[in-house]
Amino acid sequence: MPYSLKGRNVLITGGSRGLGALICEKFAAEGANVAVNYASSKDRAEEVARKCEAQGVKAICIKADCGVPEDNVRLIKETVDGLGGLDVIVANAGWTRFAEFGNLNDLSLEEWNKCWACNVMSHLQLLQVAQPIFEKNEEGGAYIITSSVAGQSTGGSSMGYSVTKAAGLHLMKCLAATQGPKLRINAVLPGLLLTEWGLRYSEERIKALKEKAVLKMEVSEGFAQTVKLLTDSVDGSR
Repeated sequence: MPYSLKGRNVLITGGSRGLGALICEKFAAEGANVAVNYASSKDRAEEVARKCEAQGVKAICIKADCGVPEDNVRLIKETVDGLGGLDVIVANAGWTRFAEFGNLNDLSLEEWNKCWACNVMSHLQLLQVAQPIFEKNEEGGAYIITSSVAGQSTGGSSMGYSVTKAAGLHLMKCLAATQGPKLRINAVLPGLLLTEWGLRYSEERIKALKEKAVLKMEVSEGFAQTVKLLTDSVDGSR
């Protein structure tokens, strides 16, 4: 049977803006209760929550830095306490900054470690905490990671971002292959999305990326829909 989202409880990390905000609204439109995670943009998170509540669902905002292990533990606990359960996690939060890709000194060691903490370890830690909850659910749980095409190529906003997105993608494959059958684990790999972040690229860079997209330019709404569809009973091991 199809996996209905009505009445499910969903956590979206990095949910206060861009693709994360659209994902929150997409799940709410399907009848799911939503926990909107944010690191600093409280006003934006509250606005997203209001839009979700307008769909007749429950929405809460939780401040947490997914690069901090203790915050990931608290984030899961507060989601369960606030919504009454947890069925789906969309691990959308990540970190990078624009840096010259071939310059090995343009990102500091601290920034490399931050990329690793946010783009890899946070995905593992969230699932470590949520796994017992998912296992108790009659229909298990779905775990979806927002990766990037930068994880499959030598490009992106920084080398640290590209390397850690590749690692996060392989983590997803390992989790999907080993953590079933009640956990459905997947990743989405967007290219350039013209969100607030994507528009920080120069006009020349955006033009070059558009020319590479021979079929069509990706849009955030389409990826939000893809994330929603991946909550169904398929996972990255198949």
